[in-house]
Amino acid sequence: MADEKKVEDVIVVGGGPAGYTAALYTARANLAPLVFEGFQWGGQLQNTTDVENYPGYPDGIMGPEMMSQFRAQAERFGTRFVTDDVDRVELSDGDVQRVYLGDEEHLAKTVILAMGAEPRRLGVPGEIELGGRGVSTCGVCDGAFFKDRKVIVIGGGDSAMEDSIFVSKYASDLTVVNRRDEFRASKIMLERTKERPNIDFKTPFVAAEFVAGEDGKLDHVRLRNTETGETEDFVTDGAFVAIGHIPKSEIVQDQVETDEDGYIVVQPGSTRTNLGGVFAVGDIVDRTYRQAVTAAGTGCMGALDAEWYLRDTPPSPGAHRMPGGESAEIAPTPGS
Repeated sequence: MADEKKVEDVIVVGGGPAGYTAALYTARANLAPLVFEGFQWGGQLQNTTDVENYPGYPDGIMGPEMMSQFRAQAERFGTRFVTDDVDRVELSDGDVQRVYLGDEEHLAKTVILAMGAEPRRLGVPGEIELGGRGVSTCGVCDGAFFKDRKVIVIGGGDSAMEDSIFVSKYASDLTVVNRRDEFRASKIMLERTKERPNIDFKTPFVAAEFVAGEDGKLDHVRLRNTETGETEDFVTDGAFVAIGHIPKSEIVQDQVETDEDGYIVVQPGSTRTNLGGVFAVGDIVDRTYRQAVTAAGTGCMGALDAEWYLRDTPPSPGAHRMPGGESAEIAPTPGS
């Protein structure tokens, strides 16, 4: 008799707020999710200091502690975690989904993709080292920490304009630094930014280095003129790098539908992708909000969508046959 191979009800790929929330909800539905959370589990919040805008934490909380609590809550209800990065997937429409760690194959009736996105980086000295100590990639997250302070925003697109408008509500002075005299931002966003009385513009400059002071926090940004090559030190309390985000969708490219920037496309009001049994949640589908609370919300949606899919979609004839004629053991869906 051929060896039987277990097929999970749910595999979650990713370990940030969206992935952990999806795990929590599917675990409480007795679906025993298997979560490949990655080596850098916790998503972008692992690199965040104070989180003050997530409901339920009136005194704020450190990002890594918050993610540990998310993880522990999901684990309490039976979530299984693998702290490793998925190497590849083989996704199909309404069939068994395959997830690989090296040559190790894991099968599932449904997969929830929650790999997130990461900020685009400038790749200059001090950018990573001073993250959380004056350098930020999220104006909405960190703008309130710079009340009555002098800050700069680096970038020339809509993301930079949105961050500038938001942060200018707190900062005393804000300077937008862009490499060209022209801006990629839409006309309306640029006009709104220029209307703010405490926002100035500095062009054509790029950030060449972020420099710490004696206290280990950002002291100044070394700016380089893109036309003359000359540099100058711009003293500032904070610097926001706002040059966009990169969705971490490499492993699903050419398998699920993505847009021109690599964000996974889902059906309106849903987390369903173009493949039956494959769902996407969190920042990998969200180019607009990118907040922990919105990511967690879509994680809940993805879990419910997966649960309803398992409840309402019977396996197609022969859908769960393994290569070479092996059979795959299909555990009954709870409640069926």
